[in-house]
Amino acid sequence: MRSHPQIQDDAPLLDAYSEAVVRAIDVVSPAVVKLDIDGKGSGSGFLFASDGLLITNSHVIQGAQHARVTFADGRIAQGELVGDDPDTDLAVVRVAGNALPYASLGDSDAVRVGQIAIAIGNPYGFDCTVTTGVVSALGRSLRARSGRLMDDILQTDAALNPGNSGGPLVTSRGEVIGVNTAMIMPAHGLSFAIASNTVRFVVSRLLRDGRIRRSYVGIGGQKSPVGRQMARHHGLAIASAVRVMSVESSSPASAAGVRERDLIVAFDGQVVTGIDDLHRHLTEEKIGHATPVTVLRGAERLQLIVVPWEDRSERH
Repeated sequence: MRSHPQIQDDAPLLDAYSEAVVRAIDVVSPAVVKLDIDGKGSGSGFLFASDGLLITNSHVIQGAQHARVTFADGRIAQGELVGDDPDTDLAVVRVAGNALPYASLGDSDAVRVGQIAIAIGNPYGFDCTVTTGVVSALGRSLRARSGRLMDDILQTDAALNPGNSGGPLVTSRGEVIGVNTAMIMPAHGLSFAIASNTVRFVVSRLLRDGRIRRSYVGIGGQKSPVGRQMARHHGLAIASAVRVMSVESSSPASAAGVRERDLIVAFDGQVVTGIDDLHRHLTEEKIGHATPVTVLRGAERLQLIVVPWEDRSERH
């Protein structure tokens, strides 16, 4: 009986795919760890430096200062929280050790839709479980548990389950392109990872400050439509803005003259169409710097100057 020609043609492709996945797992899996938080559950993480620094999700840590870390070879160590940022769902933990296996962060800007994506983690306590798929989409936005919007999220169809959170999403070369953070239940094939370039930035700040420094102006607001007539009158090409619902007393916004019911349409010259836009602009660089804020107040268009403070209480 003759062999089916299609089976013969596919065999080398399947072998090449399998070999690529196996090589990537050999490179990365020794760096993947399981984290157990007393009374709060468990998750995954991975070492990104040989001296014991590891990355996981903020929601895995859940505010704890310590975690039990189980290495791929079964060793157990005490991990100490270095820094935590719920708004990007990232945390850095340190364990004692030298010359530990670690995974390298790749360049998520070089990622292409359709390329192989390999997720490694500890779902439901099953240590070092591997799933594969492809990068399904780039540049997604996902709401963190803190309420802030996370940008530049990778979407993949590599299966994730509870316990995968904090584990690496890697390429066939074994480079980490994302930190697995969420899946949409009960949907299938909708999983998300924080892009490695975001991870690199956040980790550098957590190592430096133990937190991400953001600015604060002291308003409560919500997205509000801007009528066509008003937009046309003020020469604005926007359909929505931030309606100020409250102004904290003795806050930067109060000192600048921002009032309830004002519509914020721009911050530092950048268009603001909703509260998520405003959050994106409240960065570390704005702390202590006089920043123009454009508001609509009735028929008036005003430019106010606000000097943001450092936000130490997660108020925005």
